[in-house]
Amino acid sequence: MPSIAPSTSLATLRPDLGGSMLEFDLAMDAQGFVATRVLPVFEAAEKSGTYGLVPIEQLLRSQDVNRAPGADYAHTSTDFTERTYATTERGLVEIIDDNTRATYRNFFDAELIVANKIRRMVMEQQERETAAAIFDTSVWTGSDLFTNVSNEWSNASSGTPIADVKDAVQKIRLNSGVRANALVISDTVARNLRQSDDVINRIIAAGAGVAAKPNDITDTLLAAALGIDMVLVAGAIKNTAADGAAFAGADVWDDEYAMVCRVAGSSDIQEPCIGRTMHWSEDGSTIGGVVETYRDAPRRGEAVRVRHQIGIEIMYPEAGHLLGNITA
Repeated sequence: MPSIAPSTSLATLRPDLGGSMLEFDLAMDAQGFVATRVLPVFEAAEKSGTYGLVPIEQLLRSQDVNRAPGADYAHTSTDFTERTYATTERGLVEIIDDNTRATYRNFFDAELIVANKIRRMVMEQQERETAAAIFDTSVWTGSDLFTNVSNEWSNASSGTPIADVKDAVQKIRLNSGVRANALVISDTVARNLRQSDDVINRIIAAGAGVAAKPNDITDTLLAAALGIDMVLVAGAIKNTAADGAAFAGADVWDDEYAMVCRVAGSSDIQEPCIGRTMHWSEDGSTIGGVVETYRDAPRRGEAVRVRHQIGIEIMYPEAGHLLGNITA
């Protein structure tokens, strides 16, 4: 007999297992998840649809604005490019066997442990999709959008990250007219930058000769040394081993690349930026995953479900410049 999946109406929302948005943000920061900082959330009114995007050439078009007395003003117009987006539902379910829960009830809260575990798995998927979209050499191609740096940043003595970031910022400014405000890198790359003579010497010079140790170089100091507003350090780890094999960890964000870009600072869809995370909440989704439980009678257990509905949208590739050959 085919099984019948419970409807959402039969599920119980469990904010006690999901925690507050602040708690979620802190937990994701602690684990190095940066997806929604690189591609900030836009709340979409529909599951999928279209939106108007002003092409870069329209934003930067020159126009004679002089007016002679008695004459009409010069007229201009804006041609919007129609873009489509789509959100898809992502989620996981785990059944907690009644017998197992009873066995360990004096040691831990099984529901809370399972909710945290599968919530992290759902968010890791979003992190991996975002990383793949940002470090995509099929989108960022050609000298205007992509550069293989001459000296790898993992080489402490010969790497030139300050000049590389400066050049990328200038290319973004000329390509899009917007000011880059972020550098997106993996934790491995961030650690290499903290060992870089280029970075350390800049910090020492700024501090009038005060010594700078790698452990003392915060993300804020690193950003200041590189001449960028912020450094978004992606520290999330994925397991690359096959199911059942021993754990084999690796950075979710490839340490071969670094993205210099403009990330959105507002909820305005027309703000030129590298992209957005489109979120549709009509079906009960929340950013970070809504946590629900329901009874699974055939398995004699409690089902814990985490789900959300999002889409990854790259909007202005010109608002980013991808750097390669970052790590030896």
